[in-house]
Amino acid sequence: MSAITGLTRGGEIYTPAFVMAINQNNCIGCGRCFKVCPREVFDLIEREGVDECINDDDYGDYDDDDDDFSDDTAMVMALKNENDCIGCGSCARICPKKCFTHEAVSITA
Repeated sequence: MSAITGLTRGGEIYTPAFVMAINQNNCIGCGRCFKVCPREVFDLIEREGVDECINDDDYGDYDDDDDDFSDDTAMVMALKNENDCIGCGSCARICPKKCFTHEAVSITA
């Protein structure tokens, strides 16, 4: 089967790479992907199996304290509506920890 393709405004063909997974072991729950996603693909959830919060040094300049997310609980990003992903790749470009896996998807009838 052939992969899903699209057209740029200039008429060039491109193959979108859709989000397939998030490496929650690397995710620091900064919320950047959540903020840039135009389709509400993500959800911030409590990190399971973690007894203490992520070290604040992991956040660096990424934790800006104006994101409405609690810094008291270890949080991580999860896929909420992965079928709504349009393959723009904004989440991967903004992620400071490179947590995302993307791939082209075949056309299904």
